[in-house]
Amino acid sequence: MKIMIVDDDTHISEMLRENLSMEGYEVTAAYSGTEAKLLMDKERPDLILLDLMLPGMSGEELITQISGIPVIVLSAKADIADKVGLLRSGAADYMTKPFDMQELLARIDVQLRKAESATDNKILRYNDMSLDQDTHTVSCRGCKIRLTRTEYAILRILMLKKEQVVAKLTILENISEDTPDCTEDSLKIHIHNLRRKLKAAADKEYISAVWGIGFMLTDRPDS
Repeated sequence: MKIMIVDDDTHISEMLRENLSMEGYEVTAAYSGTEAKLLMDKERPDLILLDLMLPGMSGEELITQISGIPVIVLSAKADIADKVGLLRSGAADYMTKPFDMQELLARIDVQLRKAESATDNKILRYNDMSLDQDTHTVSCRGCKIRLTRTEYAILRILMLKKEQVVAKLTILENISEDTPDCTEDSLKIHIHNLRRKLKAAADKEYISAVWGIGFMLTDRPDS
């Protein structure tokens, strides 16, 4: 796990780096908001420890430009309005300096577990396959499968309802944004192409047709 420290106080920064490194974290440090932004653009950390009073871009400004990364604010500002404002702006947690290192480590662990859980919820899995709902990518046994937007949309529906029969009408309604003019006949073509790609990657059938109703995701052959 990678943690970025953003604090212009070198003493605090080095103390944090030493303690976090001892816990097994990979640590980077920035000493201004601008430097932190440049580092984030190059390599995304898993969590950020952020001071507010920074040279150049302030911590308050920086936090509005951070998305999808938990931020724990470490600040000498103890006013409740400051804490509430930062939490509403996107901070995951707020600790007032001076802080207890063991408490900080516990809060870091909580935020990283929350972030990991949120990431897991965005990834659908079935046997050897995984579908990332953020990046719209599908992998099987570690290899990416190239799908069209419509094929991806169909597979996503089937993975959300794995081993359940999904009616043709339900599939058509859900993929209407990707293929507005899709009909039952063209749906069969999309399903055929999707099955072929999945079989080539996994060397087995993943989609079964249920006559007169629809399709289902299964590793069993068609009945």
